[in-house]
Amino acid sequence: MPRRLGPARPASVPDVHPSAPGPSLARRLRTRDAVAVGLGSMLGAGVFAAYGPAAAAAGPGLLLSLLLAGLVALCGATASAQLAARYPTSGGTYVYARERLGHWPGFVAGWGFVVGKTSSLAAMALTVGAYAAPGRERPVALLAVAVAVALGYRGVTRTAAAARVLVVVVLLCLGVAVAAALTGPRTAVAVPWAGVPGGGWYGTLQAAGLLFFAFAGFARVATMGEEVRDPARTVPRAVLLSLGAATLVYAVVGLVLLATLGVAGTAASSAPLADAVAAGRWPWAGAVVRVGAVAASAGALLALLAGVSRTTLAMAREGDLPRWLAGVHPVHRVPHRAELVVGAVVLLVVAVGDVRGAIGFSSAGVLVYYLLANLSALGQPAAERRFPRLLQVVGVLACTALVLTLPPGSVAAGAAVLLVGVAYRLLRLRREARRAATGRA
Repeated sequence: MPRRLGPARPASVPDVHPSAPGPSLARRLRTRDAVAVGLGSMLGAGVFAAYGPAAAAAGPGLLLSLLLAGLVALCGATASAQLAARYPTSGGTYVYARERLGHWPGFVAGWGFVVGKTSSLAAMALTVGAYAAPGRERPVALLAVAVAVALGYRGVTRTAAAARVLVVVVLLCLGVAVAAALTGPRTAVAVPWAGVPGGGWYGTLQAAGLLFFAFAGFARVATMGEEVRDPARTVPRAVLLSLGAATLVYAVVGLVLLATLGVAGTAASSAPLADAVAAGRWPWAGAVVRVGAVAASAGALLALLAGVSRTTLAMAREGDLPRWLAGVHPVHRVPHRAELVVGAVVLLVVAVGDVRGAIGFSSAGVLVYYLLANLSALGQPAAERRFPRLLQVVGVLACTALVLTLPPGSVAAGAAVLLVGVAYRLLRLRREARRAATGRA
């Protein structure tokens, strides 16, 4: 049953999480740090890799798909920001759904996020490898994961500082890439504002679900709520600022790709931005795109690793994952065991996975996660609300529609992994019930 809620917590919260086995995480992130983490999460592999499969699904409806993905992200962002102000601790929607909807919805949210985003981490690392050393993607990707884990282990301020630098590099490189692409030949941009677009409504919705992969880092800072100064004020501001900036960047890049490569060219390309630049008159700009792709994916890798490890920490605190993972380093104040275990799993996925498969699988898990975020925020009382309830109604309906229209293989894989998590929790609860019965006897 959902827990009954008392008055909203004040912005000042205790330094030790109530269910933590030791010290809590340290509140070291300011607004600019949080924005950098959120923006770094969104300007990752998506801006370089997601447009191809999305254009193949949507056809001329690509821009409409981008708008739909942005709308779903806005709904999720307002829900996450509102909930983070009420529950300023690590874990994001895992905590929110557990508090407001019950233990099982919380577990589904947390499990979907950890599994889906582990796949995203592999996609980010493989994108780093593909652009940094074509032909030797996997060794470089493995090295990128190892470096990200090492930085994360040393403290969240190092993660935020690296994210700020990488975001600046990415924005500069994207600016050069857009200018270079516009020096080449142009094509007409199809904007289907009315009627059914060429890819059909199903294809448009499927593409929106795939593009949501690119936006899904908007609430990364909410999963790190225990490390943000003045979270009731900082988290909502950082979530909305980073989402707004990322949406503008994605819209500009999408328009440029359609204006230079067209729908067919974008759909056929595994690196559409690089192809658009190659068709222009600045041949040297190809190297800039490569640098930008490496920096973007590395920044997202850093920020996302922090988010997944914090959700793992929250689940371990409640016993939904092995409690050993709830350890917090006494000096660096990071969930060091969770960082290491998540890093090890990502290394394994990198060794056998591919980028395009990871995008669909990740989108399935993360859409379920934000469906539960919207449901959690939907029932908040007026005193806790910061945004219209209608946004959460739209978010629930949109997340449901997008997850059902993802490629069938992605939906099936997501459902199978979800069932594995449910089975794990059922076995754990049964084992605990037997131990309790034995103790009473």
